[in-house]
Amino acid sequence: MKKIKIDNAEIEVEDHLTIMQACEEAGKEVPRFCYHDKLSVAGNCRMCLVEVEGAPKPVASCAMPINEGMSIRTNTEKVKKAREGVMEFLLINHPLDCPVCDQAGECDLQDQTVAYGAGHSRFDENKRSVQEKHMGPLIKTYMTRCIHCTRCIRFADEVAGVNQIGALNRGENMEISTYLEKTIDSELSANVIDLCPVGALTSKPYQFEARPWELKKTETIDVMDAVGSNIRVDTYGWKVKRVLPRLNEDINEEWISDKTRYACDGLLTQRLDEPYIRKDNKLTVVEWSEALAKVTDYLNEYKVDEIAFLSGDLCDLETLYLYKKLSDALSIKNVECRQEGCNIPFTHPSQYSFNTKIADIEKSDCILIVGSNVRQEAPIINARIRKHKLATNVPIAVIGANLDLTYEYEHLGEDLNLLSDLISNKNNFSKIIEAAANPMIIIGNSILNRKDSISIFSVIEELIHKYKFLQDDWNGFNVLQIAAARTGALNLGLYKQGSSLEKIYCAAEDNKIKLIISLGADEINFDRLKGAKVIYIGTHGDQGANKADIILPSAAYTEKDGIYINTEGRLQYAFKASFPPGNAKEDWKIINELSNLLDLNWDIIDLANVRSMLQSDFSHLFNFDSSAYPKYERLLANKAPVTNLCNSNVDYVIKDFYLTNAITRNSQTMAECSQARNELLEQ
Repeated sequence: MKKIKIDNAEIEVEDHLTIMQACEEAGKEVPRFCYHDKLSVAGNCRMCLVEVEGAPKPVASCAMPINEGMSIRTNTEKVKKAREGVMEFLLINHPLDCPVCDQAGECDLQDQTVAYGAGHSRFDENKRSVQEKHMGPLIKTYMTRCIHCTRCIRFADEVAGVNQIGALNRGENMEISTYLEKTIDSELSANVIDLCPVGALTSKPYQFEARPWELKKTETIDVMDAVGSNIRVDTYGWKVKRVLPRLNEDINEEWISDKTRYACDGLLTQRLDEPYIRKDNKLTVVEWSEALAKVTDYLNEYKVDEIAFLSGDLCDLETLYLYKKLSDALSIKNVECRQEGCNIPFTHPSQYSFNTKIADIEKSDCILIVGSNVRQEAPIINARIRKHKLATNVPIAVIGANLDLTYEYEHLGEDLNLLSDLISNKNNFSKIIEAAANPMIIIGNSILNRKDSISIFSVIEELIHKYKFLQDDWNGFNVLQIAAARTGALNLGLYKQGSSLEKIYCAAEDNKIKLIISLGADEINFDRLKGAKVIYIGTHGDQGANKADIILPSAAYTEKDGIYINTEGRLQYAFKASFPPGNAKEDWKIINELSNLLDLNWDIIDLANVRSMLQSDFSHLFNFDSSAYPKYERLLANKAPVTNLCNSNVDYVIKDFYLTNAITRNSQTMAECSQARNELLEQ
């Protein structure tokens, strides 16, 4: 700790802080444009000037480390004059666009001009004009407004890992551009919109949609992947206008993926707002009472072994709990939540969770990735790995396709028999794993849905028990889930031991399963369920609704309160930002009404009742400890690992990052992003 003075007040601060950080700890506001906590220091806007005793002129506080006994002044006349001068220069070429600028109302330049500007300008020359740039379907550019803070450049280089934005020319002729005027090839590209302190980079889909003071703001949780990013949903009436990130250092820091941010326009398209029953091969609108009565008749008509309950990727925990409770009450054993076809008979949460925790990736000293395209399956986790790689040069190896993950790694190959080579020390990377104190392995869902998945899992268990993946104070075994509802559904037991989706398909084809209830399960192959009646509970007129005999419209993730458990087992609360369209109902209410018609006597009145029952039956889900590592329980303790695995390429589950669920498939913005990505790949 070092003792310093800030405006004549003596404080103690940590040794490694800069003057700006020390001033913030002392409660003194220092204006800035180029500085950002998560980016490297550029020191090029000079707005953060302060006076330091003994220095001949004001210094940039963002780049100056503190020294013992330093005396800092943030409010002297010299500092005030320096800031006014900087602001005057910044405004020389800035256009008077505030009335039509989407950034107005939440613009750093506006705020700091009012607080620190001189209130007048002495510049009479013509302002410069800069040609707009093409940065893809998400980012709208007004480069005449740019003040050259370079935040976007540093983000692209340091966080996104795509060296595609840079500065051309110098001085007054300097321009920020994507060099070749191409779409930014990153799943995190739109974060530059939040970083831009002026209106130079704004949201293209959100352009001229609303003013910030007109919007209702709701803090909630994202469901586009299993990370559980903390987000803020801004709504205007019923419509979701935009999604922004919230700060959570343990999960997403302050970034979100482009899919999280822009899939929200899919909430307005192809929505189911009335119950339907298929009559004469045509879906007909009916009353809720008729639809629910028909579902009840089907449940009473078919035998329990002729019924299957399938759950989707976007369901909240309360609905899944009641769904499981309904299947148990009716003695239905054919339940499945793993839409990609995983057939591992999990017996403990440590076998399917991201046990290391997202934040603790930065504590690892060796990373092995097996069968996972982390960049597409969890862009936020991939950014955390890149951050760790840049900071420590941690050794990373990949078994699977040789993909661009935005950081350097050792590609061991695509043959999964390399796992056996690591166990027997036939591969050089085994020496690195052996020397590591905190190694971690990331396993993708792509290798858990194969015919030889059990054998692969057995080899992986041998590997993690041979080296130091599992210790008293460390758990380096991680399965990266790709669906928001998956970890919660597995925790609740929404799968049958020894079964899989493939077995349900086969049973339906053999006419052994005659009734399918699909709770938002849109990612399954309905063509293989032709002989069965399908009851679909969901939000969109997607694949499930097209094949359904009965449709029960439900609420999307922004239209209900709910609980979601992310891939690391962290329980988080989502909150209602808008309301379901038409006569659609919240999912748990639909299941509860079915229970009433079936005389199950649950005595559930509101969501609080459901949560109380859930917490009573699964109390351990509410006791997540971010500082403790769960103890791994071995699945295949008595099974000898197979020495020769199937030598085939890893077939990754996600084929198109932008089109992974019913919401994204109905989003025009996601369709444009997918098209832009395909055009980049063709070039």
